[in-house]
Amino acid sequence: MRGLLSAIYSACAYVFFFLTFCYAIGFVENAFVPKTIDSGPVGNPLISVLINVALLTLFALQHSIMARPAFKRVWTKIIPESAERSTYVLAASLALALLLWQWRPLPELVWSISDPTIAAVVTAISYAGFGLVLLSTFLISHFHLFGISQGFARILRLKAPSDHFVTPLFYRWIRHPLYLGFIIAFWAAPQMSVGHLLFAAATTGYIFVGIFLEERDLVATFGDRYREYRRKVGMLVPKLRLTRSSRETTI
Repeated sequence: MRGLLSAIYSACAYVFFFLTFCYAIGFVENAFVPKTIDSGPVGNPLISVLINVALLTLFALQHSIMARPAFKRVWTKIIPESAERSTYVLAASLALALLLWQWRPLPELVWSISDPTIAAVVTAISYAGFGLVLLSTFLISHFHLFGISQGFARILRLKAPSDHFVTPLFYRWIRHPLYLGFIIAFWAAPQMSVGHLLFAAATTGYIFVGIFLEERDLVATFGDRYREYRRKVGMLVPKLRLTRSSRETTI
C-alpha cells in the first residue's frame, strides 16, 4: 500500500509539473494560454515590479533551499525518501503556478522586430531553447529528475541508481545545457516588453546563482573528477582550445 501511494503521489506531482511547464511556455511566448507575460490589466508600474520581484524571489528561494543536501537530510526525516523528489517537484510547480497566476504585466516595449520573417526565426529560436531544456532532462534521466523513478521504485522493484558521473551529448561541450536552454528561451523574443525583460534578467541572474550552488554540490559528490570536467568544459558555451602544435582552434 505504501508503494502504491508513493507511486500515485509521484505521478500526480509529475502531471502537475508537466501541465505547469507547458503553460509556462505559452506564458513566455505570449501564445496559446489565457494569461501571458504581457497580458492582463496594467497597474501601477512600481507596485507591479515589486510584486513580480517578490514572486521571482519566492520561486528562487524554494529552488535553492529545497535542492540543498543539508535540507534533504532533514526533510527526509519527515517524509519518505521515495517522496522527497516528488515533493520538491510539486513545491517548485506550485511556486511557478503562483508566479504565472499573479504576474503583473509591464507591456511597454524595449524592442520590437517588425520584419515578420526575422520575428518568426527569433520565436523559433525561443521554442528551440525550451526543446533543449526538455531534451537535456532526458539526457540526465528525466524520470529520476522529476521523482517518477523514486515514486515507483517499490512497486516496480527498481533499484536506486548509484551516483555516477556521465556527460552525454551536449554535456560533452557545455556543463549546463538545460540552463542554456532557459536563457535562450527567455531572451529570444521578437517583442521584448519591460515585464519580459525583468523576467529574463531575474531568471538569468538566478541561473548563475543556481549553477554556483549546484556545482559546489557536484564537487562535494564527485571531487576531482568534476573539477577536471569543469576545467575542460565550458559552463554555458563551449571552451575553445588552441593546440600548440598546429595552432588550430578546436572545440
